[in-house]
Amino acid sequence: MATKKRKVADAKLDKNKVYSLKEASSLVKDINCTKFDSSVDLHIRLGVDPKKADQAIRGSVTLPHGTGKTKKVLVLCTPDKEASAKEAGADFVGLDEFIQKIEAGWTDIDVIVATPAVMPKIGKLGKILGPRNLMPNPKTGTVTNDVAAAVNEVKGGKITFKVDKAGIIHASIGRVSFASDKIEQNSQELINAIIKLKPATAKGTYLKGLSMASTMSPGIAIDTKSVQN
Repeated sequence: MATKKRKVADAKLDKNKVYSLKEASSLVKDINCTKFDSSVDLHIRLGVDPKKADQAIRGSVTLPHGTGKTKKVLVLCTPDKEASAKEAGADFVGLDEFIQKIEAGWTDIDVIVATPAVMPKIGKLGKILGPRNLMPNPKTGTVTNDVAAAVNEVKGGKITFKVDKAGIIHASIGRVSFASDKIEQNSQELINAIIKLKPATAKGTYLKGLSMASTMSPGIAIDTKSVQN
């Protein structure tokens, strides 16, 4: 059964309408059904074949207004890098003890940053970290010798994204408590980053579909033309 709040939300949303990004950024606040400050997510359907290596879109972007969520960062590095990682605000810093913890099933972190030197040791964690999108990757700036800069970026609103098997990117771009213009600007920043990554081999329409939703609230269809400037 739909809750009373959900019914009110559904009544405000025209299911047959495609909204502009500006309209959606305002409406998502109006139709939020939760009592808590829920996250605002974008779902972007791309005209790519993720099975092809050059079309498996992935990358990172720093949202101008952050995500509204403080991310827990683990830095896996050699002892000489530990002090700078801690100073930059990493929540956990080390190597072997954390590799053992992860092997035992610990994944209570949002981002892992690693130095290139320790990547051979981390490779075996792929089965655990891969499905959770936690595996450090040079493409997203999480394999680097400058661990302090990487930690600062993550803490400052940098997010990573990757297309799933169905050709969709799901990303959290803020909270419903954000002003609507901040939701719009964060969304546009992510979309611009994805447009820049369009592979030369992708045929037909690249941005196929776009919707925005907050936790447990109905999705809002967005006109893809309203975001391509």
